Amino acid sequence: MTGESAAKEPANEGHGPHAIRRLNAAQEELSKIVVGQKEVIHRLFTALACGGNVLVEGVPGIAKTLILRAMAQVSGCEFKRIQFTPDLLPTDITGLSSYSKKKGYEIVKGPIFANFVLADEINRAPPRVQSALLEAMQERQVTLGRHAVALPKPFFVMATQNPIEQTGTYPLPNVQLDRFLFKLLISYPLFEEEKTVMARNITSARFEEFKLKHVLSPEKILSMQKQVAEMDASDAVKEAIVTIVDATRNPKQYGVRHGKFIKWGVSPRASISLYHAAKASALLRGAKEPSVHDVKDVAFDCLRHRLVLNYDAQAENLKNEEVIKDLLALVN
Repeated sequence: MTGESAAKEPANEGHGPHAIRRLNAAQEELSKIVVGQKEVIHRLFTALACGGNVLVEGVPGIAKTLILRAMAQVSGCEFKRIQFTPDLLPTDITGLSSYSKKKGYEIVKGPIFANFVLADEINRAPPRVQSALLEAMQERQVTLGRHAVALPKPFFVMATQNPIEQTGTYPLPNVQLDRFLFKLLISYPLFEEEKTVMARNITSARFEEFKLKHVLSPEKILSMQKQVAEMDASDAVKEAIVTIVDATRNPKQYGVRHGKFIKWGVSPRASISLYHAAKASALLRGAKEPSVHDVKDVAFDCLRHRLVLNYDAQAENLKNEEVIKDLLALVN
């Protein structure tokens, strides 16, 4: 199926069972070129379904770029990659307004103007550049000269961080980390998967040779995002989300086991992220509305970058995931 034919299908194809079939087909297409990483791919599609952006952390060479490029291909969307470096300027991302005698003022769009944007090693760029990207993520537009220019729809950013080489980097402040729906951790492939990686790699085979089909389209993605936005949730789900979030702020009140290690509770943006991500999780499994199980399913990825632990936690090598386990034990 071509991207053109996918775009001509009826609008309701993006809803209900059709959406599930499309998303499953997209993930199946990715398996042609990406070995393993099924959970990460599933999470990326979950974020895409609710219009969120994702921060990915993993060592170099484990297919982060390949995954997003393949996602854009099967979605019939435009893909751009931005390599973040210390000498990058904000205009290198957003573009600028230029002037010439022949043409007058002209808008020159930067690489941020794409449906799928890979911000590679975001922590290598200075804060002004990071802020330019994050503002675009938040506002879905950039200011070029005197003009506010809207970004394409759908718009999805996957930013990556290298956890090994931290010298000369600019770690993202907590307030900027909060703008990402998920923080995902990508690990090494399994033993058997690595054998397949050696045989099926784009070093010796060109990306185009895998002939990934367009099983989604921008219209279908926007339709799914609308469905997620319109999906309701029960009072039990909303109460579970607020309980988890409130427990990060008042751990003593809830008897959180590792509560003494929490320095700062999460912001209201965490509640919003849990709510939308749980609805997207429900869509991907074919449910009409989210359950508490969906909330728990997305909680680690929604909270691991938002929960701030104190120095005592660092001294005891306590991970955010351990505290999140305590929080999830509070809801059924």
